[in-house]
Amino acid sequence: MPYSGMPRKAPIIQLDRAERTTLEEWLRSRGLAQEMALRVAIVLLAAQGLPNQAIGQQLGCSQPTVILWRGRFARDRLEGLRTRPRPGRPRRYEEARVNAIVAATLKKPEGATHWSTRRLAVQMGVSSATVQRIWRAHGLQPHRRKTFKYSRDPRLVEKVVDIVGLYLHPPEKALVLAVDEKTQIQALQRTAPLLPLGPGQIERHTHDYQRHGTVDLYAALQVASGQVYARFSPRHRHQEFLQFLRRLHITLPAAQQVHLILDNLATHKHPRVARWRKRHPRFHFHFTPTSASWMNQIEIWFGLLQQQRLARGNFHSVEELMHAITEFLNRWNDNAQPFIWAKTAEQILAKAIPKAISETGH
Repeated sequence: MPYSGMPRKAPIIQLDRAERTTLEEWLRSRGLAQEMALRVAIVLLAAQGLPNQAIGQQLGCSQPTVILWRGRFARDRLEGLRTRPRPGRPRRYEEARVNAIVAATLKKPEGATHWSTRRLAVQMGVSSATVQRIWRAHGLQPHRRKTFKYSRDPRLVEKVVDIVGLYLHPPEKALVLAVDEKTQIQALQRTAPLLPLGPGQIERHTHDYQRHGTVDLYAALQVASGQVYARFSPRHRHQEFLQFLRRLHITLPAAQQVHLILDNLATHKHPRVARWRKRHPRFHFHFTPTSASWMNQIEIWFGLLQQQRLARGNFHSVEELMHAITEFLNRWNDNAQPFIWAKTAEQILAKAIPKAISETGH
Protein backbone atom coordinates (compact mmCIF):
# COMPACT_ATOMS: atom_id res chain seq x y z
CA MET A 1 0.00 0.00 0.00
CA PRO A 2 1.54 3.38 -0.92
CA TYR A 3 2.34 5.81 1.85
CA SER A 4 -0.46 8.33 2.24
CA GLY A 5 1.61 11.06 3.89
CA MET A 6 -0.73 11.16 6.91
CA PRO A 7 0.37 10.03 10.41
CA ARG A 8 -1.12 6.85 11.83
CA LYS A 9 -3.80 7.34 14.46
CA ALA A 10 -2.81 6.32 17.97
CA PRO A 11 -4.67 3.17 19.09
CA ILE A 12 -7.45 3.74 21.60
CA ILE A 13 -6.69 2.08 24.93
CA GLN A 14 -9.63 0.77 26.95
CA LEU A 15 -8.94 -1.22 30.12
CA ASP A 16 -11.17 -3.78 31.73
CA ARG A 17 -11.36 -3.92 35.51
CA ALA A 18 -8.82 -6.74 35.85
CA GLU A 19 -6.25 -4.97 33.64
CA ARG A 20 -6.63 -1.66 35.47
CA THR A 21 -6.30 -3.36 38.85
CA THR A 22 -3.16 -5.22 37.73
CA LEU A 23 -1.53 -2.09 36.29
CA GLU A 24 -2.27 -0.05 39.42
CA GLU A 25 -0.89 -2.83 41.64
CA TRP A 26 2.28 -2.95 39.55
CA LEU A 27 2.68 0.82 39.82
CA ARG A 28 2.34 0.73 43.62
CA SER A 29 4.89 -2.08 43.93
CA ARG A 30 8.20 -0.91 45.44
CA GLY A 31 10.10 -3.57 43.54
CA LEU A 32 8.90 -2.49 40.10
CA ALA A 33 11.73 -1.54 37.75
CA GLN A 34 11.74 2.09 36.64
CA GLU A 35 11.44 1.17 32.96
CA MET A 36 8.38 -1.00 33.67
CA ALA A 37 6.83 1.78 35.80
CA LEU A 38 7.17 4.12 32.80
CA ARG A 39 5.42 1.62 30.52
CA VAL A 40 2.56 1.15 33.00
CA ALA A 41 2.16 4.93 33.40
CA ILE A 42 2.04 5.35 29.60
CA VAL A 43 -0.80 2.83 29.33
CA LEU A 44 -2.78 4.35 32.21
CA LEU A 45 -2.51 7.83 30.72
CA ALA A 46 -3.41 6.50 27.26
CA ALA A 47 -6.51 4.93 28.80
CA GLN A 48 -7.52 8.43 29.93
CA GLY A 49 -7.56 9.49 26.28
CA LEU A 50 -4.45 11.69 26.44
CA PRO A 51 -2.55 12.13 23.15
CA ASN A 52 0.98 10.78 22.80
CA GLN A 53 2.59 14.21 22.99
CA ALA A 54 0.85 15.08 26.27
CA ILE A 55 1.81 11.70 27.77
CA GLY A 56 5.45 12.20 26.81
CA GLN A 57 5.56 15.67 28.32
CA GLN A 58 3.91 14.53 31.55
CA LEU A 59 6.23 11.54 32.01
CA GLY A 60 9.40 13.15 30.60
CA CYS A 61 9.93 10.61 27.85
CA SER A 62 10.06 10.79 24.05
CA GLN A 63 7.00 10.49 21.84
CA PRO A 64 8.43 7.38 20.04
CA THR A 65 8.66 5.68 23.45
CA VAL A 66 4.99 6.45 24.12
CA ILE A 67 4.02 5.18 20.64
CA LEU A 68 6.02 1.96 21.15
CA TRP A 69 4.46 0.88 24.46
CA ARG A 70 0.99 2.15 23.63
CA GLY A 71 1.09 0.07 20.47
CA ARG A 72 2.47 -3.03 22.17
CA PHE A 73 -0.22 -2.91 24.84
CA ALA A 74 -2.95 -2.43 22.22
CA ARG A 75 -1.67 -5.53 20.41
CA ASP A 76 -0.55 -7.87 23.23
CA ARG A 77 -2.22 -6.32 26.35
CA LEU A 78 -0.33 -6.85 29.66
CA GLU A 79 2.13 -9.31 28.15
CA GLY A 80 3.18 -6.64 25.65
CA LEU A 81 4.73 -4.54 28.43
CA ARG A 82 7.33 -7.17 29.30
CA THR A 83 10.82 -6.94 27.83
CA ARG A 84 11.28 -9.33 24.93
CA PRO A 85 14.53 -10.93 23.80
CA ARG A 86 15.94 -9.11 20.79
CA PRO A 87 15.74 -11.09 17.53
CA GLY A 88 18.56 -11.37 15.01
CA ARG A 89 22.10 -12.64 15.03
CA PRO A 90 24.27 -12.45 18.16
CA ARG A 91 26.23 -9.32 18.93
CA ARG A 92 29.26 -9.06 16.72
CA TYR A 93 31.65 -7.19 18.98
CA GLU A 94 33.16 -8.39 22.21
CA GLU A 95 32.08 -6.82 25.46
CA ALA A 96 35.51 -5.22 25.90
CA ARG A 97 35.17 -3.37 22.56
CA VAL A 98 31.66 -2.24 23.46
CA ASN A 99 32.87 -0.97 26.83
CA ALA A 100 35.71 0.90 25.11
CA ILE A 101 33.27 2.66 22.77
CA VAL A 102 31.01 3.58 25.71
CA ALA A 103 34.00 4.90 27.70
CA ALA A 104 35.21 6.97 24.74
CA THR A 105 31.74 8.43 24.28
CA LEU A 106 31.72 9.66 27.87
CA LYS A 107 34.93 11.67 27.31
CA LYS A 108 34.92 14.86 25.26
CA PRO A 109 36.83 14.65 21.97
CA GLU A 110 39.75 16.98 21.39
CA GLY A 111 38.61 20.27 19.90
CA ALA A 112 34.88 19.53 20.20
CA THR A 113 32.17 19.40 22.84
CA HIS A 114 30.79 15.95 21.98
CA TRP A 115 31.17 12.98 19.65
CA SER A 116 29.26 12.32 16.45
CA THR A 117 28.70 8.73 15.32
CA ARG A 118 30.96 9.18 12.29
CA ARG A 119 33.80 10.83 14.20
CA LEU A 120 33.77 8.19 16.94
CA ALA A 121 33.49 5.39 14.36
CA VAL A 122 36.71 6.59 12.70
CA GLN A 123 38.40 6.90 16.09
CA MET A 124 37.41 3.37 17.16
CA GLY A 125 37.77 1.65 13.78
CA VAL A 126 34.13 0.52 13.51
CA SER A 127 31.16 1.52 11.39
CA SER A 128 28.96 4.47 12.35
CA ALA A 129 25.99 2.04 12.45
CA THR A 130 27.81 0.06 15.15
CA VAL A 131 28.40 3.20 17.21
CA GLN A 132 24.75 4.16 16.83
CA ARG A 133 23.60 0.68 17.89
CA ILE A 134 25.82 0.73 20.99
CA TRP A 135 24.67 4.23 21.92
CA ARG A 136 21.04 3.14 21.61
CA ALA A 137 21.61 0.05 23.74
CA HIS A 138 23.28 2.10 26.51
CA GLY A 139 20.99 5.11 26.35
CA LEU A 140 23.74 7.47 25.15
CA GLN A 141 22.76 10.63 23.26
CA PRO A 142 25.81 12.94 23.04
CA HIS A 143 24.02 15.26 20.61
CA ARG A 144 21.31 16.07 23.14
CA ARG A 145 21.44 18.23 26.24
CA LYS A 146 19.00 19.79 28.65
CA THR A 147 19.16 22.24 31.50
CA PHE A 148 18.58 21.45 35.15
CA LYS A 149 18.38 23.25 38.45
CA TYR A 150 18.78 21.70 41.87
CA SER A 151 16.40 22.88 44.56
CA ARG A 152 18.18 24.58 47.44
CA ASP A 153 15.10 24.39 49.65
CA PRO A 154 16.25 23.43 53.18
CA ARG A 155 12.95 21.52 53.59
CA LEU A 156 13.29 19.73 50.25
CA VAL A 157 12.84 16.17 51.54
CA GLU A 158 9.95 17.10 53.81
CA LYS A 159 8.09 18.91 51.02
CA VAL A 160 8.64 16.22 48.39
CA VAL A 161 7.36 13.51 50.74
CA ASP A 162 4.39 15.70 51.68
CA ILE A 163 3.32 16.47 48.08
CA VAL A 164 3.83 12.92 46.80
CA GLY A 165 1.89 11.64 49.80
CA LEU A 166 -1.07 13.82 48.85
CA TYR A 167 -1.02 12.34 45.33
CA LEU A 168 -0.47 8.67 46.19
CA HIS A 169 -2.16 8.46 49.62
CA PRO A 170 -4.60 11.40 49.93
CA PRO A 171 -6.31 12.03 53.30
CA GLU A 172 -9.65 10.27 53.70
CA LYS A 173 -12.82 12.35 53.32
CA ALA A 174 -10.80 15.38 52.22
CA LEU A 175 -10.26 17.24 48.94
CA VAL A 176 -6.80 17.75 47.44
CA LEU A 177 -6.55 20.66 45.00
CA ALA A 178 -3.55 21.64 42.88
CA VAL A 179 -3.73 25.44 42.62
CA ASP A 180 -1.83 28.03 40.59
CA GLU A 181 -2.19 31.01 38.25
CA LYS A 182 -1.53 31.22 34.54
CA THR A 183 -0.66 34.87 34.21
CA GLN A 184 -0.56 37.31 31.31
CA ILE A 185 -2.43 35.13 28.80
CA GLN A 186 -2.33 37.23 25.65
CA ALA A 187 -5.19 37.79 23.21
CA LEU A 188 -3.17 37.57 20.00
CA GLN A 189 -4.61 38.24 16.56
CA ARG A 190 -2.56 37.04 13.60
CA THR A 191 -2.03 39.62 10.85
CA ALA A 192 -3.24 37.22 8.14
CA PRO A 193 -5.81 34.41 8.03
CA LEU A 194 -4.77 30.91 9.07
CA LEU A 195 -3.82 28.53 6.26
CA PRO A 196 -5.46 25.27 7.40
CA LEU A 197 -4.18 21.71 7.47
CA GLY A 198 -4.40 19.76 4.22
CA PRO A 199 -3.08 16.55 2.66
CA GLY A 200 0.69 16.90 2.51
CA GLN A 201 0.52 20.40 4.04
CA ILE A 202 0.85 21.37 7.71
CA GLU A 203 -1.18 24.18 9.24
CA ARG A 204 0.45 27.62 8.79
CA HIS A 205 0.07 31.04 10.31
CA THR A 206 2.00 34.28 10.27
CA HIS A 207 4.73 34.87 12.84
CA ASP A 208 3.57 38.43 13.55
CA TYR A 209 0.42 39.42 15.41
CA GLN A 210 -1.47 42.22 17.12
CA ARG A 211 -1.93 42.28 20.90
CA HIS A 212 -5.39 42.94 22.31
CA GLY A 213 -4.71 42.72 26.02
CA THR A 214 -4.11 40.02 28.63
CA VAL A 215 -5.96 38.14 31.35
CA ASP A 216 -4.89 36.01 34.33
CA LEU A 217 -6.43 32.63 35.06
CA TYR A 218 -6.63 31.23 38.59
CA ALA A 219 -7.30 27.48 38.55
CA ALA A 220 -7.61 24.57 40.98
CA LEU A 221 -7.43 20.94 39.83
CA GLN A 222 -9.24 18.41 42.03
CA VAL A 223 -6.62 15.66 42.12
CA ALA A 224 -9.03 12.77 42.72
CA SER A 225 -11.47 13.57 39.90
CA GLY A 226 -9.64 15.85 37.45
CA GLN A 227 -12.33 18.54 37.77
CA VAL A 228 -10.99 22.09 37.39
CA TYR A 229 -12.33 25.22 39.11
CA ALA A 230 -11.24 28.49 37.49
CA ARG A 231 -11.67 32.24 37.71
CA PHE A 232 -10.47 35.07 35.47
CA SER A 233 -8.83 38.20 36.83
CA PRO A 234 -7.41 41.33 35.18
CA ARG A 235 -4.57 41.52 37.73
CA HIS A 236 -2.25 39.24 39.66
CA ARG A 237 -2.00 40.23 43.33
CA HIS A 238 -2.77 38.72 46.72
CA GLN A 239 -6.20 40.38 46.58
CA GLU A 240 -7.15 38.36 43.50
CA PHE A 241 -5.79 35.17 45.08
CA LEU A 242 -7.93 35.82 48.15
CA GLN A 243 -10.98 36.25 45.92
CA PHE A 244 -10.25 32.86 44.37
CA LEU A 245 -9.90 31.28 47.82
CA ARG A 246 -13.25 32.75 48.85
CA ARG A 247 -14.81 31.32 45.70
CA LEU A 248 -13.44 27.88 46.55
CA HIS A 249 -14.69 28.21 50.13
CA ILE A 250 -18.22 28.87 48.86
CA THR A 251 -18.13 26.25 46.09
CA LEU A 252 -16.65 23.27 47.96
CA PRO A 253 -18.71 21.23 50.48
CA ALA A 254 -18.54 23.00 53.85
CA ALA A 255 -17.91 19.82 55.84
CA GLN A 256 -14.79 18.75 53.94
CA GLN A 257 -11.17 19.50 54.75
CA VAL A 258 -9.32 21.04 51.79
CA HIS A 259 -5.62 20.58 51.04
CA LEU A 260 -4.14 23.06 48.54
CA ILE A 261 -0.88 22.35 46.69
CA LEU A 262 0.82 25.67 45.88
CA ASP A 263 4.16 27.00 44.67
CA ASN A 264 6.21 29.52 46.63
CA LEU A 265 4.93 32.71 44.99
CA ALA A 266 4.86 35.64 47.42
CA THR A 267 1.16 36.10 46.64
CA HIS A 268 0.41 32.75 48.30
CA LYS A 269 2.27 33.72 51.50
CA HIS A 270 1.04 37.29 51.92
CA PRO A 271 0.12 38.26 55.53
CA ARG A 272 -3.53 38.82 54.53
CA VAL A 273 -3.62 35.35 53.01
CA ALA A 274 -2.11 33.93 56.22
CA ARG A 275 -4.81 35.66 58.27
CA TRP A 276 -7.51 34.23 55.98
CA ARG A 277 -6.11 30.74 56.56
CA LYS A 278 -6.38 31.16 60.33
CA ARG A 279 -10.05 32.14 59.96
CA HIS A 280 -10.69 29.10 57.72
CA PRO A 281 -8.89 26.19 59.43
CA ARG A 282 -10.33 23.59 57.05
CA PHE A 283 -7.94 24.92 54.35
CA HIS A 284 -4.42 23.45 54.58
CA PHE A 285 -1.60 24.84 52.43
CA HIS A 286 1.17 22.55 51.11
CA PHE A 287 4.04 24.27 49.29
CA THR A 288 6.16 22.60 46.62
CA PRO A 289 9.94 22.86 47.02
CA THR A 290 11.57 25.92 45.50
CA SER A 291 12.44 25.40 41.81
CA ALA A 292 10.02 22.43 41.71
CA SER A 293 6.68 23.94 40.72
CA TRP A 294 6.44 21.09 38.17
CA MET A 295 5.26 18.93 41.08
CA ASN A 296 1.98 20.86 41.01
CA GLN A 297 -0.41 18.89 38.77
CA ILE A 298 -2.30 22.02 37.67
CA GLU A 299 0.78 22.79 35.55
CA ILE A 300 -0.07 19.71 33.45
CA TRP A 301 -3.55 21.09 32.82
CA PHE A 302 -2.16 24.51 31.97
CA GLY A 303 0.11 22.78 29.44
CA LEU A 304 -2.87 21.06 27.80
CA LEU A 305 -4.77 24.35 27.69
CA GLN A 306 -1.80 26.02 26.02
CA GLN A 307 -1.25 23.25 23.46
CA GLN A 308 -4.85 22.47 22.58
CA ARG A 309 -6.53 25.89 22.69
CA LEU A 310 -4.19 28.86 23.06
CA ALA A 311 -1.05 28.20 21.00
CA ARG A 312 -2.89 28.21 17.65
CA GLY A 313 -5.71 30.51 18.71
CA ASN A 314 -6.56 33.75 16.98
CA PHE A 315 -8.31 36.19 19.32
CA HIS A 316 -9.63 39.65 18.48
CA SER A 317 -10.27 40.65 22.09
CA VAL A 318 -9.77 39.58 25.69
CA GLU A 319 -13.46 38.67 25.82
CA GLU A 320 -13.03 36.27 22.89
CA LEU A 321 -9.97 34.77 24.61
CA MET A 322 -11.88 34.26 27.87
CA HIS A 323 -14.76 32.65 25.97
CA ALA A 324 -12.36 30.19 24.32
CA ILE A 325 -10.78 29.25 27.67
CA THR A 326 -14.21 28.81 29.27
CA GLU A 327 -15.31 26.57 26.41
CA PHE A 328 -12.15 24.43 26.85
CA LEU A 329 -12.74 24.29 30.62
CA ASN A 330 -16.36 23.16 30.23
CA ARG A 331 -15.45 20.45 27.74
CA TRP A 332 -12.68 19.25 30.03
CA ASN A 333 -14.99 19.06 33.07
CA ASP A 334 -17.63 17.18 31.10
CA ASN A 335 -15.14 14.32 30.63
CA ALA A 336 -12.68 14.98 33.46
CA GLN A 337 -10.27 12.24 34.53
CA PRO A 338 -7.47 12.48 37.10
CA PHE A 339 -3.83 12.52 36.14
CA ILE A 340 -1.81 9.48 37.22
CA TRP A 341 1.16 10.33 39.45
CA ALA A 342 3.89 7.75 38.76
CA LYS A 343 6.95 9.03 40.68
CA THR A 344 7.65 8.05 44.28
CA ALA A 345 9.32 10.46 46.69
CA GLU A 346 12.45 8.29 46.61
CA GLN A 347 12.70 8.51 42.81
CA ILE A 348 12.30 12.29 42.85
CA LEU A 349 14.82 12.83 45.62
CA ALA A 350 17.36 10.58 43.89
CA LYS A 351 17.47 13.14 41.07
CA ALA A 352 16.71 16.30 43.03
CA ILE A 353 19.61 16.08 45.48
CA PRO A 354 23.02 16.71 43.83
CA LYS A 355 25.53 13.96 44.50
CA ALA A 356 29.06 14.87 45.64
CA ILE A 357 31.71 14.39 42.97
CA SER A 358 34.10 12.95 45.54
CA GLU A 359 34.31 12.47 49.28
CA THR A 360 36.30 15.70 49.59
CA GLY A 361 33.63 17.67 47.75
CA HIS A 362 36.05 18.80 44.99
